[in-house]
Amino acid sequence: MEQDPPRCETPSLPVGAGLDDAQLLRYSRHVLLDDIGIEGQARLCSARVLVVGAGGLGSPVLLYLASAGVGQVTVCDDDRVDLTNLQRQIAHTTGRVGQLKVESARQAMRELNPGTVVETVAERLAGAALDARVRAADLVVDASDNFATRHAINAACVRHRRPLVSGAAIRFDGQVAVFDLRRPDAGCYHCLFPDSDEGEEMRCAVMGVFAPLVGVVGAMQAAEAIKLIAGAGRSLDGRLLMFDARESSWREMRFARDPACPVCGPAARGAYG
Repeated sequence: MEQDPPRCETPSLPVGAGLDDAQLLRYSRHVLLDDIGIEGQARLCSARVLVVGAGGLGSPVLLYLASAGVGQVTVCDDDRVDLTNLQRQIAHTTGRVGQLKVESARQAMRELNPGTVVETVAERLAGAALDARVRAADLVVDASDNFATRHAINAACVRHRRPLVSGAAIRFDGQVAVFDLRRPDAGCYHCLFPDSDEGEEMRCAVMGVFAPLVGVVGAMQAAEAIKLIAGAGRSLDGRLLMFDARESSWREMRFARDPACPVCGPAARGAYG
């Protein structure tokens, strides 16, 4: 069955469409950018984004999506704010220790921009619930911290042809990639990271993580999401960026769809209709 195009692919809007005077003032620095302008900002203000994870990566993602004026953000996380989170999870505060991360993040986002509608889901999404959330979104940002969730999000994005912005950070090493699954020939997360190659999970609770690293990667994820929605610049689709915070160096690796991928290969896509 043919899918309706994501909202970020809507045709150009009339000048000033959907933006009132207050919005034109608030987002004036975006409007001044030729690659965004009024039309791109209007797309941001009408977009629906799903963010899975409200921790180290999710914190900058959520704050930047709110500050940029994304119309509706659904944030999913089943965890509570812990004192050990505050070294890097900048959406949370000492006074909100013990609070659900999704509620803490919503408070931070509303203080930054009350115009963004924030929906919270205080659970670990899986199965039909994850599928429904992905289907309802225009774009998905994976800010989770485990491979099982990443693969589940990827499979749902493939099924519903939703662009996916993925990030990860551990110790001093970070990475970010975009999978624009609206394209029939796009590779997916499983093409790049087959689950058989993952081995043991690495968590910052055991391995540690350099605090600004999650800010760098999360900010990059937010930038890619905003660009995809607004139709600005060139996305990271088909490219993996790797950041070494020790050396302050970036490396890029290109990837393509694996024809034998059990998630997005021709046989799998045919099964999705």
